Amino acid sequence: MPSGRGWDTMNRMAHGPAPTVPTDVHHPRPQFVRPGWVDLSGPWGFAFDDGMVGMHDDWHDGDPAHFDRRIQVPFPFESPASGIGDTGFHPVVWYRRTFTAHERDGHRLLMHFGAVDYRAHVWVNGQSVAYHEGGNTPFTADITSALVPEGEQVVVVRAEDLPGDLRQPRGKQDWQAESHAIWYDRTSGIWQTVWLEEVPAARIRALRWKPDADGRGVDMDVRVRTDGRDGARLRVVLRQGERVLSDDVYSVDRGQVQRRITLAEHDMSLGHSDLLWSPEHPNLIDATLVLLDGDEVLDVVGSYTAVRSISASRDRLLLNGRPYYLRLVLAQGFWPESHLAAPDPDALRREVQLVKDLGFNGVRLHQKVEDPRFLAWCDRLGVLVWAEMPAAYEFSVTTIQRLTREWLEVLDRDASHPCIIAWVPVNESWGVPALERSPEQQNLVRALYHLTKSLDGDRLVIGNDGWEQPVTDVVTVHDYASRGQVLRDRYADWDRLEHTLARTQPAYRVVLLAGASREDRPVLISEFGGISYDPDQRAGWSGYGSVRSSDQLLAGYQDLVHALLDSAAVVGFCWTQLTDTQQERNGLLTAERVPKAPVEQIRRITTRVSAAVPGDAVDEFSYGDYPPGGPREPSPDFRIEGVGADLDPR
Repeated sequence: MPSGRGWDTMNRMAHGPAPTVPTDVHHPRPQFVRPGWVDLSGPWGFAFDDGMVGMHDDWHDGDPAHFDRRIQVPFPFESPASGIGDTGFHPVVWYRRTFTAHERDGHRLLMHFGAVDYRAHVWVNGQSVAYHEGGNTPFTADITSALVPEGEQVVVVRAEDLPGDLRQPRGKQDWQAESHAIWYDRTSGIWQTVWLEEVPAARIRALRWKPDADGRGVDMDVRVRTDGRDGARLRVVLRQGERVLSDDVYSVDRGQVQRRITLAEHDMSLGHSDLLWSPEHPNLIDATLVLLDGDEVLDVVGSYTAVRSISASRDRLLLNGRPYYLRLVLAQGFWPESHLAAPDPDALRREVQLVKDLGFNGVRLHQKVEDPRFLAWCDRLGVLVWAEMPAAYEFSVTTIQRLTREWLEVLDRDASHPCIIAWVPVNESWGVPALERSPEQQNLVRALYHLTKSLDGDRLVIGNDGWEQPVTDVVTVHDYASRGQVLRDRYADWDRLEHTLARTQPAYRVVLLAGASREDRPVLISEFGGISYDPDQRAGWSGYGSVRSSDQLLAGYQDLVHALLDSAAVVGFCWTQLTDTQQERNGLLTAERVPKAPVEQIRRITTRVSAAVPGDAVDEFSYGDYPPGGPREPSPDFRIEGVGADLDPR
């Protein structure tokens, strides 16, 4: 385990120039970084427990005889990358591995799990240290009291994921034996990083940022474990590049620090376009937090934030107070070799870069809570994110409890990422199939909407994306018309758009339910396209129309995209989809991330100026403050410098 920091270094953090925390591009929590974490990825012992005998036979004691296979963590056992590649029904699986650690006075050892689908029970040296339900969100165990003095420790994980339980938030993981239609093979068990972190007993527990674009600042909410130190203080340093924007020390009050920090309040050389975050100018602010007790440095955490606003007003979406046209692409984050787990950390960066290369300014994460490192690359490279909760498929009290509990954890984990502009708790009435007729199901959608707004009132919330909407900030429509002329007939101007919402009702779905009105809410076509490029006419799901050549794909893409760009009434779109996903072959890229048509030609179509926001060809620098050489693009050498919120227990 990493040793403590030297006294000289700690003293400089307390009194010297503004400190920084070293960059770590692979850190699993990019907005809450401590140096010296230990990655437990790699080979683990593994066993199927189809007879569910492991608990009765004490497999949690860690006897290696029970673990007859090897698996590569963090890849799900269904994937080839795991070394197993078994897509059959195995509702209970077990993991085992050893690691070396020693208890150190004044410090605690935490074990973090990025995600285990769906239910996880964790033991260290035979002692139960954690239980968590929810397949998409992280959890943490303080394992200090379970360590043995000899140094070699044994961790055992039991994961339970019932394939046929449609009350679990499962997204597009199939409940049938073979993947069918638009659903794909399951991702069970450990599928995100498992890692160790040695922390001081008195420490920074959690951190949340909230931007204040109008006030040129950020709100900060920090939770602290003081360990009985009543005089604890928190030094917070914010910088942009070499420029220090803020360097202040705050008192810790009952384990918390809440402050609104105004950035460079008296430095008018910092222009608004240098401060604000947008896809065109992803200006991030690095943060270092130092927990102090007198002159003693107790803990140091690196993070980052940004200043931006998002709102919907008078039929427009506003980014930083200005009309902005959304060009989103739907992404499912599924890889043939590793399923919902990324094949390697660099694949997450490549995915974000592909979105930008194709000309999109945002991504709609479909039925998946993405790895925090993906969101960090969206922050760093400048990609807006439409974040969505994976669906359950059966409406019940159990579903309501599970969905609400896990959605709260998603909001807690990701609320500080500036890239996220919208939350979607429900998609296409999945899990609420009688939404148009059922007051109970409508009340669930309304409750999730208002719960989300109560926790994060500054982002857009779409109660039920695409179909029956009882409440929403943006009217979203899923329309898979196969010809551009049909889209023009439906959305070319306000009159036709209003007629379409009230009468045409794409997919034979009522868009706005009784009690919900469009008023001045903007309208976005949040799914369309879906053209399959299938030159070999392979078996599988054909999408919403198919073509046989790259040229035909480009022609169809241009026909549909330009039809919406020509609309004066629609404020954005989301193309279905970025990549092929198993039998779905309607991606602009293959499942292996190979473009099906020249990227520059796709980009040219995607980025054409829109009729609804004709000024989107002109960004903030049009007011005379272009830097030398024109608008800035992120360097390909950019690296993540910072990580998110620490979850209980700590």
